[in-house]
Amino acid sequence: MKYLISLLMIFLIVYILMPILKEYAVSVNFVDKPTGRKKHKEPIPLIGGVAIFFGFLCGYIFLIKPVDQKFFSILIASFLILLIGLVDDWYKTQGKEFSVWPRLAVQTISAVIVYFSGIVFYGFTNPFTQQYIVLPEFLQFILTVLWLLGVTTVINWSDGMDGLAGSLTAIAGSTLFVVALAKGQNDSALLSVLVVGAVLGFLRYNRHPAQVFMGDSGANFLGFLLGVIALDGAFKQATFISILIPVLALGVPIFDNIFVVVRRFLNGQPIYKADAGQIHHRLLSSGLNPKQVVVFINLISVCLSLMSIIILLLKV
Repeated sequence: MKYLISLLMIFLIVYILMPILKEYAVSVNFVDKPTGRKKHKEPIPLIGGVAIFFGFLCGYIFLIKPVDQKFFSILIASFLILLIGLVDDWYKTQGKEFSVWPRLAVQTISAVIVYFSGIVFYGFTNPFTQQYIVLPEFLQFILTVLWLLGVTTVINWSDGMDGLAGSLTAIAGSTLFVVALAKGQNDSALLSVLVVGAVLGFLRYNRHPAQVFMGDSGANFLGFLLGVIALDGAFKQATFISILIPVLALGVPIFDNIFVVVRRFLNGQPIYKADAGQIHHRLLSSGLNPKQVVVFINLISVCLSLMSIIILLLKV
């Protein structure tokens, strides 16, 4: 009941706040205007990330305990992610492109803040000897930062169709919630609930045709939090095989964007330059409509998440 009440509370905060922020974004012209790559016909407010963050923040302050270094580290790091995303969104409202390097620098700083709070990928348990293998500190640092940067990026790159990034986040967050419950990790379970509740409140306004976009601020924020939840939950005391649990929970954006990066590299294209190579673009060009594309991708994500839960139940 505690988790259900928390979910409903965050959902209602975002659900009620969104129309207010939507009107404000329109009044100050903080909107995403149609271009050659963007199929929406009217300017769409880019304020969804702020509503998601505010809903999460309310739950985080009142529900997460204890108030310690980890508490403040997650709060500060996630706020920095939101802030640099808002700067990126503002550039978009002006028809400009924001350089990738400041964004990457802030995301790296945020990941380092989380690392020094103790949320670290320490190692894994050997499934044959049951011995816990602790990785060298430099490898712990590199893997932790790369994981957080990677998950942040793949969720952001998945935000290319109405309702897609939000629904993938809700599925991944729900899966990580189940994993945290099974492992008795109450903090990670509650963080997952806050993320899912905020996203569900947002999705009411983001389903096709979208009334509001989450923007880079929302997509980066959600991706970063999912990475933190996995590190603080599913990766703890993981065996070599069960490391796959969070990877599968985020399988669609991870595998799709690995394919995109490899293809761009082989074609000599800049890795961060946007194109129509993601799975949602390919499915759309195959003849499916936007709603069918989102449903199809979500079904794949659900299947991968169920596979991750099966691995959890097998305790391998």
